[in-house]
Amino acid sequence: MEILKIFIAPMLTSFVITYFAIPKIIQFAKNSRLYAAKAGRHSHKGKVPIFGGAGIFVGILMSLLIWRTLLWIENEDVSIIVQDLKIGLAIIFSIIIIFFTGLIDDLLSLTPIKKLISQIVAVLILIFLGGLEIKSMMGVLGIQALPMSLSIFFTIFVVIVITNAYNLIDGIDGLAGGLGVISSAFFGFLFFLNQDYGFTILSFAVIGSLLAFLRFNFNPASIFMGDTGSLVVGMILSIFAIRLINEGVALPFGDDLINESRFGKRGPFMAIAILAVPLYDTFRIFIIRSLSGYNPLHADRNHIHHALLDLGFGHRTSSIILWIFSIVIICISYQLIQYEHSLAIFALSAFVLSCMSFPFILLRIRETRK
Repeated sequence: MEILKIFIAPMLTSFVITYFAIPKIIQFAKNSRLYAAKAGRHSHKGKVPIFGGAGIFVGILMSLLIWRTLLWIENEDVSIIVQDLKIGLAIIFSIIIIFFTGLIDDLLSLTPIKKLISQIVAVLILIFLGGLEIKSMMGVLGIQALPMSLSIFFTIFVVIVITNAYNLIDGIDGLAGGLGVISSAFFGFLFFLNQDYGFTILSFAVIGSLLAFLRFNFNPASIFMGDTGSLVVGMILSIFAIRLINEGVALPFGDDLINESRFGKRGPFMAIAILAVPLYDTFRIFIIRSLSGYNPLHADRNHIHHALLDLGFGHRTSSIILWIFSIVIICISYQLIQYEHSLAIFALSAFVLSCMSFPFILLRIRETRK
């Protein structure tokens, strides 16, 4: 495949579509008085339109349709085309369901159970139409192949966790968009090394749309992505994670180039590392709320980005700090990948959670000095 068709073209296509769609969405939202709800845990000032996710969704979908279709046309192996077509349709159908779920939630505020049901339906489409399910734990905790029923349950669990973790990290200007770009870039790079060009195209389509969105969302934001965008992007990132877990990692270490080497089964570890900031922040919040006797799903201001704001950092600085943190985590994981799988995950978890505790320790010290 030419670099133009799998990197540049999908990214430029989605960027242009989203870039020109967002201003029209902003104007429509203002005319319709569709603004983000103001709540205690939100830190934005004034009235900010929502539905930026609609522009992201359209950009990704159109780019995916154009360039993945071209990939199918150029492929001469019918069996590969049929399999890839099933995967492509499963992804499209699932993100359409999630898009309308987010859209309705932004407009009418759906109950958590209704959002959960729609997410489960989307995952079942991925599993039974696209064959996108986690079939093995690749040795994590000594677990290898999963039985069919457990595979389905675990896939649903993983997708829901990742999708909602990304949704929860969307708390300050630019943060979710930037983390989405970073995650998609690293996923795309690994897919390219695996010669998984269909997913490489989707990765760079996501990058293009999010970069265009950041033009309007980086502080001061003129629009938010809302659940319309965060659920869609979160769903796509969860799909990337499943694909990477199943396909393995093709990273060069000396003479090893990997899918058949001892590093080829490190997909779970790399997926966790790439999505570390939203995943570990959500995990930390869930544990703290549970131990404190609060509803784990109850919204509050205990996220890592809220701590940075409370320390005096602005939206821009807080987002950039967490972007850099995400990149550092992924770079460290490149070194840890050489170790035993469970040990590598434990070491990564200890590092990330320790770093995430630091802003809260500083806040506690500041409060005691007062």
